Amino acid sequence: MSEHGQSPDFAPRQVRCPACSGNSLYSSANPYRPFCSARCKGVDLGAWASEEFKLPDEKPLDEPFGDPRLQ
Repeated sequence: MSEHGQSPDFAPRQVRCPACSGNSLYSSANPYRPFCSARCKGVDLGAWASEEFKLPDEKPLDEPFGDPRLQ
């Protein structure tokens, strides 16, 4: 066993970085996994924070917002 608790013949998996589509090592040796770098991880976090990524809303948009007792 190696220092990371993995057998020596175990090869870490290469995955596609969700941000830049480059190669990323999916292993405990990569603290940014599944991203390839701190930059790509930050870009993804920024996209979520600015609401670039949204889940579709099933509710119709013609309903009024807020407390109906106040309308």
